[in-house]
Order: sequence, then C-alpha cells, then structure tokens
Amino acid sequence: AHGFSLPLQRPADCGDGRYFDVSRLACGPCGPHQRQSAGGSSCVCQPGYRMVSSNGGSSVICEKCPENMSGVTQDGWNCIICPKGLTSDGKCKCPDNEILVERSIDGVLLDEALCRRCNGSKQSFSAPDASGNRCVRCDQTFINVSKSCDCSSPNILAGGLCFSASESLPPKGVATVRFGQLGITLTSAWFLKNLQSSASACWLYSNLTACQALGNMCVMNMNSFSSSSTDACGLFRYIYVNTARLGIVHSIAFWRHNLPWLYYGDQPGLASQVLETNHFPTIFSFKGTDKDVKLQFIAASFDAAGNFLKWQNLEGGILQLCPDTQTKLNAAYAFGTTYQQSCKISVSKFLLDFANPIFYDLFLEYNGDNGQQHLWAVPVLNLNLQYNEMSVNQGSNMNNWLLTRRFFLVDALSGKENDLGKLPRVIRVASKITISIRLVSQTQRGAIYPPLLTIAYTDVLVRNPETQSVMVSFSVNYEMNQSEAQIQTDITLGVLGGLAVLWSLLKTAGWKRRTGSSIIDLQTVFKFVLFYAGDLANVFFIITVGTGIYWLVFFKAQQFVSVLLPLPSQEEGFVTYLACAFSLKALQFLQLLISQLTIDIFFVDWERPKGKVFKAVEGEGVVKSAAAPVSIWRTYFIANEWNEIQTVRKINPLFQVLAVLFFLEVVGFSNLALMDSSSSLTRSSESYVAPWSRILRFGVSAALWLAIAFLQVIFFSVFYERFIEDKISQFIDLCCVSNISVFLLSHSCFGYYIHGRSVHGHADTNMEEMNMNLKREAENLCSQRGLVPNTDGQTFQISISRKMRLHYDRIHETLTRKRGPARFLDSSANTFEQSTRAYNTMNKFLSSFIDHVHKEMDYIVKDKLLLERILGMEFMEPIEKSIFYNDEGHSFSDVLYYGNETTLLIFDILFFSVVDLASQSFVLAAILTYLQQEIFRFIRNTLGQKNLASKTLVDERFLI
Repeated sequence: AHGFSLPLQRPADCGDGRYFDVSRLACGPCGPHQRQSAGGSSCVCQPGYRMVSSNGGSSVICEKCPENMSGVTQDGWNCIICPKGLTSDGKCKCPDNEILVERSIDGVLLDEALCRRCNGSKQSFSAPDASGNRCVRCDQTFINVSKSCDCSSPNILAGGLCFSASESLPPKGVATVRFGQLGITLTSAWFLKNLQSSASACWLYSNLTACQALGNMCVMNMNSFSSSSTDACGLFRYIYVNTARLGIVHSIAFWRHNLPWLYYGDQPGLASQVLETNHFPTIFSFKGTDKDVKLQFIAASFDAAGNFLKWQNLEGGILQLCPDTQTKLNAAYAFGTTYQQSCKISVSKFLLDFANPIFYDLFLEYNGDNGQQHLWAVPVLNLNLQYNEMSVNQGSNMNNWLLTRRFFLVDALSGKENDLGKLPRVIRVASKITISIRLVSQTQRGAIYPPLLTIAYTDVLVRNPETQSVMVSFSVNYEMNQSEAQIQTDITLGVLGGLAVLWSLLKTAGWKRRTGSSIIDLQTVFKFVLFYAGDLANVFFIITVGTGIYWLVFFKAQQFVSVLLPLPSQEEGFVTYLACAFSLKALQFLQLLISQLTIDIFFVDWERPKGKVFKAVEGEGVVKSAAAPVSIWRTYFIANEWNEIQTVRKINPLFQVLAVLFFLEVVGFSNLALMDSSSSLTRSSESYVAPWSRILRFGVSAALWLAIAFLQVIFFSVFYERFIEDKISQFIDLCCVSNISVFLLSHSCFGYYIHGRSVHGHADTNMEEMNMNLKREAENLCSQRGLVPNTDGQTFQISISRKMRLHYDRIHETLTRKRGPARFLDSSANTFEQSTRAYNTMNKFLSSFIDHVHKEMDYIVKDKLLLERILGMEFMEPIEKSIFYNDEGHSFSDVLYYGNETTLLIFDILFFSVVDLASQSFVLAAILTYLQQEIFRFIRNTLGQKNLASKTLVDERFLI
C-alpha cells in the first residue's frame, strides 16, 4: 500500500511561484520571472516580462521588456508602450469610454498602444463593448434618452440601461433577498445590478426579456411580497396593477400582456375554484384499446436574464434531481402509478450543475376535440411563500392558499452578495416536489381535476460545499375524496358495533345461565367486556378485510378510472382499525387459552371386575378373596389420546404459512400491493417499482390467508377426515371401544359428555374376543352405542343442576387436596390412598349418575331448540334435573383448538398483517407467525397436560 500512495495536493495549495502539474497531480516550480496562471495549471510571465516561448506547464521562457516599453500586449507575447498607464498585470489600460488598440487593421503590432474614443454621435452611436476592445452600437435606451451613448446626469444609469429623469419610473427597488429559514436578509449582487433596470425597462418599454427577468427575481424571492415593500415582487405587482390597459393573454385574467404569469390572484377561495371548478378535458383508463396512462407534462424554460430557452418534456427527468435510469425516471408520469424518489445531493454538485438557475412554467398537454394540441396550466403551491409576512400555504384549507406559476429547482445566484463569480453565501434548493393528481368525485370515466405542483425549498448556508448535502425528494401522488368511503366505514362500524354489543349481551346471559348464577357482579361485567372485545375484534376484522379487498378489486380491475388508492396519510384510520382488531383478538385468544386450560375433566371407567382374586393380608398370615382389579391402562390410553387432540386444528398451520408465502413471493401476488395500475404478477427488474400500499398489502395477504384456509377446511372435511383420518370421531370410537366415557365441564353448570360405554359390557379382553365384538357390532348383532337405548347419540351438551355440581365439587375437593397446602392434608391416611379412594368415588358417582341411580340428581335427554343452537345458550334452567342435549356434531371440541378454528385463523391473519405492516416484509411476517403458532401450541400442550393430570389423577409420567 505504501508503494502506491501519493500526497494530496490541490491547485490552491501551490502558491504564486508554483503551478499544478496535471500529469503528476502535484505542484511544480515555475521558472524565473514567472508566476501561477489564473487557472493554476500553468505558468505565466510576471508583469514587465513577455513570453518568448510557451509549451504549457512550466515550459515558458520570459524576457524582460525594455525600459521605454514597459507594458505587455494582451496576449503576453510582445512589449508595448502604454501611454495611459498599466494594470496590475502589466497590461495597457484605457479610460472607461475608450477602447484599447494594439494592432493596426491589418494586424501589424503598434509600438505604442492607442486609446480611441468610440463615436457616440448620431449615425454611429457606438460605445466600448464589455471587454473594452471594440466599439459597438450602444443600447437603444441611451439613444432614446440622450440621443447619444452618454447617460449623464440628470439621466439615470441602471443595469447598463439609461432612463430619463423626467419619465415616470417605478419606485426604487430594494435589492434584498430574504432567506426565511435561516433568518437572513442579504443584498443580492444580481438584484443590485438588474432589479431596477429590469423593472424600469419592463415598465417604460414593455421589454419582454426585462419583464421575464423581473418575474424571475420575484420567483427567487419566493413570490413573497408585502404591500409596504418595493422588493422584486413589489415592483412586479406595481407594474402588473398599472398595466391593466394592456389586456390579458389567452383569456386568462391573471396573465397580463408582456408580463410573465406568476400569480393566480389573492382573492379568498380562489385556489379552490382553480383546482376544483374545471375538469381536465381528458379521460384516463387503465385497460382497453383506448387506455391513456401517460401524463404529458411540458415546461417552458427561461434563464435568469429572462431569455426563453426551450420547451422541455418532463419525461427526461427534468424535475427529478436524483439520478436514475431513464425508464424509471419516465415512470413518474404513468397515470395511476404513485412515484417516490429521494436522495442526498452534495452542495458542491448543486453549485456545479446549477450555477445559473433555470425557471419553469409547467403545463399539461392534451389533444382537443379537433386534434389540436392544447396546454393546461399547472398551478404551483409554494410552501415557502409569505403574504404580508404571513405563511399562507401551510395549512390544508385550500381557500387560504395563494397559487403561483413559475418555479425553479436550485438558486445559487441570488445568494451572492458581491462578486457574481464567487461562491454564494446561501443557496436555495427545491428539496421536496410533489405533483398531486386528484380524481373528480363520483366520476366513472376517469376525469381528473387540474394537477397541483407543491414545492418546498430549503435554504442552505454555504460553508463547506464538499461536505454539506441536502435531502431532496420528488413524488407523484394520486388521490380522491375519501370522505364518502370514511362515512360508509363509520356507518358500518356503528351498525356492526351495535350488533356486537347485543351479541355480547346474549353471550353474557348464556354464560350466566351456564355458571348457575343470576347475580350481576363485577365478574359479569368483566366477562361482558371480554366477550365484547372478541366480537368487536371480528367487526374490525370484517371492516378491514372488506376495505382491503374492495380497494384491491376495484382499483386493479377498473378500466376507466373511477377510484384511486388512499394516500399514506389517509391510511392511518385503516391502520388504527387493524391495530384495534389485533389487540382485541389477542385478548380474546388469551381468554380462550385460559378457559381451555382450566376445564374440569374426568374419564368414567365402566369396566367392572371379572371374578375374584386371592390376596395375602400383610401381617396377618391369612389369604382373603377380593374383586379382580380393573386395568388402568385403558384410562391412560384415552388420556394420551385426549392430550394429543388438544391442539389439533382444522387446517395445517405450517402448510398455511408456507402456501401464503409461496403465492406472495414466488407466484408474485405481492406485486398487486404496489401503488400502480398494473394487475400483472410479474415486474421487470429494470422497471420502476412503485411504493407499497398498506391497504393493498393487507388486502392481498388476508385474501390469500382466507382462500387457502377455506380450501384446507374443504379438503380436510370433505376428503381427508372422511377417507383418511378424523381424529375427533376416532377419539369417540376409541372411548366406546375402551369402555370409557368423558365428562367435561367448561363452566360451573355446563359442559359436554362423551358416552363411551361399551355395548359389549367390557373392554378388558383378548384380541380374539375384541375382534369378535367389533364384528358383531358391524353386523348389528348387538345394541347401539347411544346413551338412550336404540340410538347412536354418543355426544351431548350437558346442563347440570346446582345440586349435582355441589356433589361433584365435594368429591373433587378430596381428589385434588393432595396438591393443596400441607395443613389441609389428612395426616392419618396415606395421600395416594386418599386420592385413589376419591378417584373411585368420583368414578362411581358419575357412572351411577349416568345410570339414573340418584333420583334427586337425575337428568333428562332432549333436543336443543333451533334458536338455542343459533344463540349458543339454553333457555331451560336445570333446577330439579340436569339436562342432556343431543349433540349431532362434536361440540365438545369447543374446549379444543379444533372447535375454535375461526378465532385462531383470524388471530394468525392479524398477527401476520401487523408484523408485515410494521416491517414491510412478508417473509419476516411468515416466520414470526409460525413461531407464535408453535409457542402457543407448546403452552397449550404443556399446561393442558398438567391440567389433565390434575383433574383426572392420571399420572403425568404416563402422558407422552
């Protein structure tokens, strides 16, 4: 690395006696009697010396001039006598009204330089040019005022023009520019030189270039004016008001003859009339043979001196300061495509590329009915404009706006205080440019209002151009009035929210009936809030999904443009709804999880001892007979199967996430969420990629989630569970084969019952007898499995009486006492034996209850009314007898994941969408969604297993 290094040197580092050698990129010494040239990359002779030879760089030979010829010619090659003195460079000089002559007309060098006065009399009217080497015709204003090229007192010389003192001149202009962001007001060298002359020439002679220059100086002053000031805009307004007799241009009231069109007027409410009264006379469509998706913007450009440059099409990237490919730059004007571009640009680049500002009058081109091309003026909203020292364009109320016409991108001219060749003290940069296209309300044919160009400038105090930078942005936004959509959303929210209140009240009433309580207490209110949270989450979910799919379908599929996407600022309400839906659904999901982890469950074993066995009594030396023990393995087996189906779902969660991600990222459905008019699933790598719409991202992802989930549910319910495996139905069959019933209580007085009593009387048998029993059952040679004779109904919803519940709790208390505090344990009995007795007692009680042994705690079996099924509640209160409701389905799955698929699916969709909206990444959202599914499944399995072991006395070691 050391072998390839060199010191950094700049031309300014070399000093007067050295020059910058471009071949070595380093300073080199000049020869004798030489100094650095103005450019710094070569040497020139010192004053009093002429060049003998010069090959560039330091290859210069200088020779001293004789004493009598101390001057050097302008080209530096010869010595000459200078009668009127020398300049600091040793060259001849002449008075201001004379020209320097060093050679005769045929090129012969004179021994003595001549200073010749230009003939300013009639017929000649000549004066020295800017270089002082030629006589040229003087400006017409000199001739008009003094009939000569002399503008002596009392005439007024301003900006190289001559004005008569007797003429009515505009007020004396103030050559200052205010940079409001920096709090600086400085005297501009450009204004000092040209303001008064431009205003006077525009006022007296209607000079078109002078009027344009005056308008440009007003634009450089941010179109700001005060009624008490005579700055550039004050002078422009003075001329505008006093030249009404000249008439208007193109029937536009704000465009005065000979003057540039700078303002639309300052009448209150005028901006809204300009922007909303007339429609742009062209319709736009996205599809079909007549599709018109290009906005043909064209600008008339002027330099600072007021000279017209040319017409420029904006597709060349004129307004985009950030560099990019031509294809992506041109995409800014594709109708319906939201365009955004931003970058940082150094101040040095601004000074290099925009040394002289260019001013633009923007128009939108269209074809008239007769095929003639027309232009529609595009108004400009300058956010830096001040009217009587007040900001008028900052608010959203367009009635207060003051619209303008002309603008520039970079002004590095007005901020120069002294020498126009030096660096400016301040530059002004158009840091934010936005073109807004607004759709006409209720249009069905793609009509738009006139576009609006909004521009914000940043004032930069120049200190170190190489290190200073400015963030600039350019965007094209498409918008429409969203008030009607907001009203419809609010109405929908109000109606559905009211229905959610009623539905939650019904749920709360049903919950009170199932808990066996009739008192409205704090717990009741809390339960209502939880129910309402879940129902309101569904309301928000329905609204957000409906909104997302609506915009997705109607925006992407429309032919003639009738709707435009909401702007990012207009999506805040939608994002709020989505956040509310997720928060409330998360609360409902947690409540569901807790309720499933605290259910009461018991496995009723119908198996009875077969025969007796002889057991030796320890310590007594005798043998006694006892009933043969019933195997516990069937209970363990059923408990393990129950444990496995706790988190079984109607869909495959992993497949769901992968399928959604596949369609979004691989197939390309994510491209439908871009804010452009294309409905294609693919995008070229070279084409411009529009920003994402948060509403469309949610609409696309939610639609895919719902569609894939629906297909999964159809597949599992119609095909998989019917022909391959139905774990819920298999569990019921397994209970019947195992001769074990399942008693579930999800509420104090409500639960579910799975009747698993074997029709063969016993299940502890060998393989041969088991197969024989199944064969007899298949051939209908035995009774049916149902609880009620001659029926197949094995599953029931049960509503038990308070007496039944109290008896259950007394037994259950002894069943779980061994897990309570030590002071509650019975020290006289073994804890294990106590639990075993409680288990046997509970088994005996529930089996006798099912067999109608307890007449004071009997039950009846009946069908639920249709309205009871719809409302999810029971009208009859089990006062004397419990009620078993026939259940044609598997309603006991309500205490499992399987019966709550809707809640789980909506929670997954909302979780995925919230992560995606926060990160703008479908991949990250899919990964985190799968992780949360696995985390909650692990929690549900682990805690559910503990609850199962606790409530059924099945040792947790046997739950695998």
